[in-house]
Amino acid sequence: MNVEQMNRYRFLDVFEERSDGSLSPKAPLEVNGVSFEKGVPFGPGLTLSGINFHNHRYRDIAAEQLGGRLVIRGFYKNGRGTY
Repeated sequence: MNVEQMNRYRFLDVFEERSDGSLSPKAPLEVNGVSFEKGVPFGPGLTLSGINFHNHRYRDIAAEQLGGRLVIRGFYKNGRGTY
């Protein structure tokens, strides 16, 4: 998928970072065909749908809205739109 077709989201607009270090989606998400509901926490080191989200903390997210879910396609590596 071409990055120009994606919307760019700030990490903390998509995930809540909790005081215990866990993350939770602020809205329903889909990643690699797997759905995650709003508010479900997951801790550091946990891999979900093949991704350790803690390794991508604070990177912008390439995603699109489909069927009431934010479908994450990747994470930006730099300010030039590479993900």
